[in-house]
Amino acid sequence: MVKKSKKENREKLPFRLNLLFFIMFIMFSLLILQLGVVQILKGEAFQKEIDRTIRDTTKVPVPRGKIYDSDHKLVVGNTPLYAITYTPAKGLQAEERLKVAKKLASLISMKTNKISERDKKEYFYLKNKKKVVKRLSEKEKEKLDDTEEYNLALERITDKEISNFSDQEKKIIAIKKELDKAYSLTPHIIKNEDVSPEEYARVSENLNDLPGINAIADWDREYPFKETFQNLVGNITSEKQGIPKDKQEQFMTRGYSRNDRVGISGLEEYYEDVLRGRKEVIQYTTTKDGTTVGSEIVVEGEAGKDLVLTINMEFQKKVDNILRDELKKTIQKHPYQHRYLTDAIAVVMNPKTGELLAVSGQTYDREKNKFIDTGYKALHDAHLPGSAIKGATVLAGYESGVIVPGQVFNDQTITIKGSPPKGSYSNLGPVNDYLALRRSSNVYMFYIALKMGGENRYPFPNGSGARFDLAAWDKMRSYFQQFGLGAKTRIDYPYESIGVIGKKPFNPGLLMDYAIGQFDNYTTLQLVQYVSTIANDGYRVRPHLVKEIRNPSMTDDRLGSVYRSQGTEVLNRVDMDLSYIKRVQEGFRQVYNEPRGTAVNYFGTAKYRKYKAAGKTGTAENAYYVDGEMKANTENLSLVGYAPYDDPEMAFAIIVPHTGIATGKHPINFTIGQGILDAYFETFKQEKKQQ
Repeated sequence: MVKKSKKENREKLPFRLNLLFFIMFIMFSLLILQLGVVQILKGEAFQKEIDRTIRDTTKVPVPRGKIYDSDHKLVVGNTPLYAITYTPAKGLQAEERLKVAKKLASLISMKTNKISERDKKEYFYLKNKKKVVKRLSEKEKEKLDDTEEYNLALERITDKEISNFSDQEKKIIAIKKELDKAYSLTPHIIKNEDVSPEEYARVSENLNDLPGINAIADWDREYPFKETFQNLVGNITSEKQGIPKDKQEQFMTRGYSRNDRVGISGLEEYYEDVLRGRKEVIQYTTTKDGTTVGSEIVVEGEAGKDLVLTINMEFQKKVDNILRDELKKTIQKHPYQHRYLTDAIAVVMNPKTGELLAVSGQTYDREKNKFIDTGYKALHDAHLPGSAIKGATVLAGYESGVIVPGQVFNDQTITIKGSPPKGSYSNLGPVNDYLALRRSSNVYMFYIALKMGGENRYPFPNGSGARFDLAAWDKMRSYFQQFGLGAKTRIDYPYESIGVIGKKPFNPGLLMDYAIGQFDNYTTLQLVQYVSTIANDGYRVRPHLVKEIRNPSMTDDRLGSVYRSQGTEVLNRVDMDLSYIKRVQEGFRQVYNEPRGTAVNYFGTAKYRKYKAAGKTGTAENAYYVDGEMKANTENLSLVGYAPYDDPEMAFAIIVPHTGIATGKHPINFTIGQGILDAYFETFKQEKKQQ
């Protein structure tokens, strides 16, 4: 093998280097050529791309979910409306908004009655900026910041200069005022009242000349049943009102915008998260001068989910009318005697499922001679219930061991030292637990309270002091709370009262008052949960107003698929033997159906026996106060019940506060109860026949 010389190797090395340099020269030449092409031929197009801002997104509201009753009749819907909106780009100046306002003013009408003097001055300033600024001296400018300088310039504009604007100029000012309210990349309603189809079309055709303006189909809430149940449905804010200031932080952390409409009361508030829907998200690409050069829908909008109520609106209307009619009859019959009577409240519920079938409150406005729908009072207003709660007292007596089933006490007036005499409406003589409920014996309940407090003497020696253990208060209240008396019912609603719970004084007489419903105050909703728990063999279920949440429907003739069902929720089983509850159920049956039962005259007739109703009556003394001053002694009339007593499917509670006091009883609580039973079986039995 012949070896190459060192000289030959040295000669080949420069050749390779030269070849490498040549290749590199060609590559750099091509790169320079390409840069030249980019700079010279396509420079303008690429510069525009460079000048674009980052992509921003905006969220477009969608129609709110609808609300239907249990028969799928529309209770709350959406009325479509045309609307003109404005979504400003970032950093847009007042001059640019004025240009938009001028163009828009030629296309739409606009009310001008709300423009202020400052609005006019701001418009004049933009039109005559150099002229107005010259009115400020250089010394003044040196001392002021930009805002102070602007405000001083506005002050120098005279009243004469802003007094002769034409109608068209006033319209421009009114439109610009709305444009100024808009937040960057957030749609703001400029006009959504009385937008005509012609205006909608004109704006739609000129969107290219109106940066940030859009013509959309907006919506507003409609109520086919008008005022019926509306105050419990609640309200939403308007587009211009937006989110209340005290709640803005709470909502905006959840993806809301300041001008979003939100539920602020009732079911609209409680079910806000499902009713709101999913906004359509649009991604915009804009140039630095605010011109939109591209848009893309990145999230499809979806209307809010629909609610199906447990409320039957036909039955609800009947209950409302019953309360109004009976209030009117009672007040007209004895106007002076019932001068403090204004309200009647009733709640009807399925005791097994907790479905609320009707929630009604009616208030008579004497000055205007009209009725106001105040159904919220069933959840908010607490009243002394009287003897209606004696079922809980008897059960507390059983479970605490101070009485046994069949226990007999002699119903005679009891006098405790230092307290006025306490008795029933008359001395009833010996009564057992059944008779105590049937005839509404106060004395029987007094002995339960005394014994729970540690007083074991029987008969009680009138005139002496009673032994009393303060722990009896907590003990009896704990039993009552198992039925929902003095506790939250847990209804699906933003607010409910737990009633008015009095202080527990070291006084056996007041515990005796508590035992007959003359101390703590309860809502009508609490009373219906209490009687439902007895009807339901001791199971306390959560009352609810919404039966189902449905996905938005694609058509108007049918509801969407079920998103979530609100099933029966058992809150607790009362800590009492079932045999005890059965005895109270029998006592309640006797109240409505057996001789000398306190409700037998109204529910023991042939007409009402067919409903097989059971329950308890109540009357509570209740002084009427105005500004802390007692004006009169009045009564609260109450009634709780359920039917049929052998297989309950409905339970009801009625409170009529501040009736007049008379030797004869006012039957308004009974006549309302009769009307509710008639309406229930007429409405729901007819439905079952049709099915």
